[in-house]
Amino acid sequence: MNYLWAFMILSGVIFSAFHGTIPAVTGAVLDSAKEAVTLCITMTGVMSFWMGLMRIAEKGGVIAGLSRKLKPVLRFLFPQIPPEHVVNEQIAANMIANIFGLGWAATPAGLKAMESLEALEESRRKEMGTENGAAKRKKGHQTKPAPVPRGTANAEMCTFLIMNISSLQLIPVNIIAFRSQYGSVNPAEIIGPAILATVISTITAVIFCKFAQKLTN
Repeated sequence: MNYLWAFMILSGVIFSAFHGTIPAVTGAVLDSAKEAVTLCITMTGVMSFWMGLMRIAEKGGVIAGLSRKLKPVLRFLFPQIPPEHVVNEQIAANMIANIFGLGWAATPAGLKAMESLEALEESRRKEMGTENGAAKRKKGHQTKPAPVPRGTANAEMCTFLIMNISSLQLIPVNIIAFRSQYGSVNPAEIIGPAILATVISTITAVIFCKFAQKLTN
């Protein structure tokens, strides 16, 4: 990406130099820098507000209650994860933040979930590497998925990433903030189409993940 961006910038500068539009490019750069700062300030205010509400909901037990409601969903999507493992709470927190359109708030929980999934996979490697695990594999009694090599994403990681990308959103906070910043008459008008689009993407993701799980089992 660094090479790509450098190529695009240099190409633009060289093109403007040959066509005598360097002053226009300079003006555009300065205007864009100013607009970027203004946009960052706007987005910081919006995200601080919504992340504050998420924090209040967490302290009030709302997030914990929603996480319990999501247990059947998580069990359906991640059947190989132990029901009481901490990663379930992290995945639930990530999904709840995404549903409310708080992508920035979902990132910390998502990173923690990936770390926990890697720790879970490491425990599988150790277990399947023991004599007891080897004996179970030979007898055909393997009830847990075979561990993947280190540095390779397992099925749960892939499923989590796909669901995170395609997540249902009830309130697309980022898009509403962008539309408000650029003078939209009705910034929240995007809510209906966003819900429809993310419902379709989420259903598609679930079907794909379940199909992939059947192929790998």
